[in-house]
Amino acid sequence: MSKKPARSSQTVQPQNTVLLTGFEPFGGASLNPSWLAVQALHGEEALGHRIVAAPLPSAFDTSLSELNKLMRTHRPALVICVGQAGGRPAMSLERVAINVNDAPIADNAGAQPVDTPVVLGAPTAYFTGLPIKAMLAALREEGIAAEVSQTAGTFVCNHVFYGLMRALATRPSLRRTRGGFVHVPWLPEQGSPSMALEDMVRGLRVAVDCALRVQVDQVLGAGSTH
Repeated sequence: MSKKPARSSQTVQPQNTVLLTGFEPFGGASLNPSWLAVQALHGEEALGHRIVAAPLPSAFDTSLSELNKLMRTHRPALVICVGQAGGRPAMSLERVAINVNDAPIADNAGAQPVDTPVVLGAPTAYFTGLPIKAMLAALREEGIAAEVSQTAGTFVCNHVFYGLMRALATRPSLRRTRGGFVHVPWLPEQGSPSMALEDMVRGLRVAVDCALRVQVDQVLGAGSTH
């Protein structure tokens, strides 16, 4: 009698891949610096990992569907989703994703959910899996304006951030994957405050390198009073 094939483990080993995502333009804009910045890093290597950059739609439901497809395809060791935060003066390392959609404007598919959960019945919030304090120190050491942010908003960026962290916390195939969210400012041609594209690209390169190197985050004051 032939032996039955061995049952494969539920945990899939991550590949030596870093997945970076940015968003398509939204709100009537013609560009989105988050996609331009991550696109510039596509194909680079970081500490033995290949960087794969991909765009996400600026729409609530399809953004997470696309992100999940990308994670199944690439099985990344690290995922950093990047979005635009117009009006912020620095790269914002997001600390917490909350389980709520409350859209101030319609997304690119015309949806404008108000006070709905990202995932019904799921926890109120998830903390980032990135070493954001070490990343903050590394960015500032390179002369790049950076901050720890306590909110990723309640639009599509937070929707994707929460969906990412929920997936990393609950799916066996992603248990060895780390992830989080970073916001970038406007480009100079979009308004003020702003950051040059080359500085965003350089900052993301520093952030990826730090996230791959640092397993235990630093203790560094970076809170806010309001």
